[in-house]
Amino acid sequence: MTEPLDVAKLQRRLAEFAAARNWQPYHTPKNLVAALSVEASELVEIFQWLTPEESAGVMTDPDTAHRVTDEVADVLAYLLQLCEVLGIDPLAALDAKIDRNERRFPI
Repeated sequence: MTEPLDVAKLQRRLAEFAAARNWQPYHTPKNLVAALSVEASELVEIFQWLTPEESAGVMTDPDTAHRVTDEVADVLAYLLQLCEVLGIDPLAALDAKIDRNERRFPI
């Protein structure tokens, strides 16, 4: 049985992966943000010319679903690496942002 996934465990795996390849000197905040932007753009590219209806059904095509899943993983990987380098707890940051948005946009 595999252990449940959590953010900290995934961040450790990403750090170990980078360390094993001596990539840490390249994982500066600037480079990670640039890579994050590129991967987000690759995700946008999949949806670029789809109608709203087509975009809602994108996961019904196995090939497209695989591409979307891979790009989401790439975006998340770079975001988690950026958070690690900058010392940001991504879940705490999101929780705080939702709190602020609830105050900004009351029902």
